[in-house]
Amino acid sequence: MRTNLVELRDLKVAFDGTPVLHGIDLDVASGEALGLVGESGCGKSVTWLAALGLLPGKATVTGSVTVEGREILGQPRSVLESVRGGKIAMIFQDPSSSLNPVQRIGRQIVEALAIHRGLAGAAARNEALRLLDLVGIPDARGRFDLYPHEFSGGQCQRVMIAMALAGQPDLLIADEPTTALDATIQAQILDLLADIRAEMGMAMVFISHDLGAVSQVCDRACVMYSGRIVEAGDIADLFDRPRHPYTRGLFDAIPRLHGPRTRMVPIHGTVPNPAAMPKGCAFTPRCSRALDMCSAGIPPLNVGSAGRQLACTNPVPLPEQQRQPARAFEAAF
Repeated sequence: MRTNLVELRDLKVAFDGTPVLHGIDLDVASGEALGLVGESGCGKSVTWLAALGLLPGKATVTGSVTVEGREILGQPRSVLESVRGGKIAMIFQDPSSSLNPVQRIGRQIVEALAIHRGLAGAAARNEALRLLDLVGIPDARGRFDLYPHEFSGGQCQRVMIAMALAGQPDLLIADEPTTALDATIQAQILDLLADIRAEMGMAMVFISHDLGAVSQVCDRACVMYSGRIVEAGDIADLFDRPRHPYTRGLFDAIPRLHGPRTRMVPIHGTVPNPAAMPKGCAFTPRCSRALDMCSAGIPPLNVGSAGRQLACTNPVPLPEQQRQPARAFEAAF
């Protein structure tokens, strides 16, 4: 049976009274890998920063966040700290700004081990070296006392992964962990995350705008737009049959590496300003399938067969000739 490790219900966030997250309902099952996809500004990172109580004081967060049935939203700091790092760990976008530049990387990992597992002395050092070996840092013993600036960007990201694993989390949240890396290092980090997840049996949330990366490491994906989930489903089904025009547009914007050269089809415009949202569906001003009714109200996120979710008044149809995005996607990557 599917057991949910984390459940988000009607999660809403506002900054200085301006809503930016409009009621997120999301489940993460034990051991599964969930992808969150969308352009910058769609609310992917804010969702999990809000869930873990990491947003600044000016943010107003409402709703419910439960971890193994235990409510953590709005709880005292002691409750949140018992969850952060232990039950749920997070890898942030930029490792160079997440690591302390004036502390040696070995000391930073040992500190995480002391906080989350109570290790100290030789036991903590040996476990830190094991974690550095696990994430693929060459000559871990010789580099244990180096500073972050003495590592490359990809190696700093590996150190961040080692720190995240120090608490033996049940859920690892990877917030665009490959954004600042070149293509070769990106592939290595993705393989590393997949291997670690398989070895440790933990769940993972992978936040990215890169559809290729999501397809490589995730079992299920949610597409977010302007603070809402607009489509969700299993990776194979979602990638083979995208129904929401925004999801379809993300696939159409992927450059093709094989076959005849064709002009890419961009999604014109940008994600709307949260302080000036359009009426009805937020994607209407950019949508080629928009109807008058799309501006009349916000479409609900309906659940279909096999758990497929869709929030659209006029979704992309499914004739056989249109069931090609997965094959085209594979050709592109």
